Amino acid sequence: MTPRFADQDALSRPLTVVRPDTLQSVLNAQPLATQSWMRETKFAAGLGEILLIPGPTGVIGAFLGLGDAAARARLRFGAAKSIKTLPAGAWHIDGDMSSSEMDELTLGWMLQLYSFDRYRPSKQPSELPLLKRPVSAAQTALQAMASGEYLTRDLINTPASDLGPDELEAAFFDLAARFGATSTVVRGDDLLTQGFPMIHAVGRASPRAPRLLEMRWGNRGPKLTLVGKGVCFDTGGLNIKPSSGMLLMKKDMGGAATVLGLAQMIMQLNLPVQLRVIVGAVENVISGNAMKPKDILTSRKGLTVEVNDTDAEGRLVLGDALAYACEEPHDVLISMATLTGAARVAVGPDLAPYYSDDAGLVAALEAGAIAGFDPVWRLPFWTPYETIIEPGIADLDNAPGWGFAGSVTAALFLRRFVDGPRYMHFDIYGHSPADAPGRPKGGAGQGARAILNALPAMLGF
Repeated sequence: MTPRFADQDALSRPLTVVRPDTLQSVLNAQPLATQSWMRETKFAAGLGEILLIPGPTGVIGAFLGLGDAAARARLRFGAAKSIKTLPAGAWHIDGDMSSSEMDELTLGWMLQLYSFDRYRPSKQPSELPLLKRPVSAAQTALQAMASGEYLTRDLINTPASDLGPDELEAAFFDLAARFGATSTVVRGDDLLTQGFPMIHAVGRASPRAPRLLEMRWGNRGPKLTLVGKGVCFDTGGLNIKPSSGMLLMKKDMGGAATVLGLAQMIMQLNLPVQLRVIVGAVENVISGNAMKPKDILTSRKGLTVEVNDTDAEGRLVLGDALAYACEEPHDVLISMATLTGAARVAVGPDLAPYYSDDAGLVAALEAGAIAGFDPVWRLPFWTPYETIIEPGIADLDNAPGWGFAGSVTAALFLRRFVDGPRYMHFDIYGHSPADAPGRPKGGAGQGARAILNALPAMLGF
């Protein structure tokens, strides 16, 4: 499905926004019949509370509660949580809202209407309530954000039986073709001859060959490179996960899915950047030729890596991809991955933790996160922990058995493969464990809207 607004020439019904502190004044301004209806139904303007207004021939409008400031702070997109209960057709917002509140409601509205119905008939009606608002640059940007998020969710929600490296490659190439980008792939044993030994080592046990995907778009402006972890399923390899640990592993390509969603936003908005997207697409499974604990790999960059846990494979895939990314100049380099459980322990499923040593990038991202209603949280590249990832027998250890700061040490591992400044790494979750406003249970993008809003400040356009 595609997020969309109501047609500009469509007849629309009013959705009147009401706060608890304005409820009485709104009530007093209504016809007597509507006043009686509001009192009878005990409408209190709670966050996301909707009251339909009946008329002689059906629903003629509705009230939408915005709640108080504390409620809005506790529940992102909370005002949009009941949008699906509105009758189908066009609606316009009536009442007093700031531009930021209007943007949040607009984005939340589109995100709330998402459903993943590939494997069962949709529970949603074929006609949906659509928001009508004047055409503007803000509206165009919000629609691009929602479209990119839909792509990310669809990719993450698709099980590994239908989204392995082959299918991720097809989705990658399809996105490139839609926007006139060029795309290439290095696949299977060609990874060895072309210098991607760690990607090959992680994925060689699968009958679905590992690969390195690359896309280029745009011929003007600063250079932005995005790198995503595309582990389409992660058994843990020979350090096999328990069954409970595999239940969400179809989402282990969430970094790649989020990078592709962000790339779609950028291309849909025709931003003045030279975009390069790199994804390592693999399955981490088990066979006789699987990577083994204590193997030592020589990476594309020449650094040797002792494999102390085959379940710490994502950083191996990203290591080669980042080294390759840095062989060309870039103005900003961003990697995204569902990399560590330690990040989830630290900040939970809602926040997108990130790492950067560049104060300018950090300031731009923090502002972009607010504008995009996309929360992020900075964690440190804590250099004193560098010794933890140095095993002695090789340059690097992919899984030091230290027991602390697992997300930090993984980020430090990745930083070893990056040449040059202006690098950011995101250790995302890519999944919503329960239904929330604008964010149904299942696959979820994190950080993409924050980055999109930050790009003008990051890249100076």
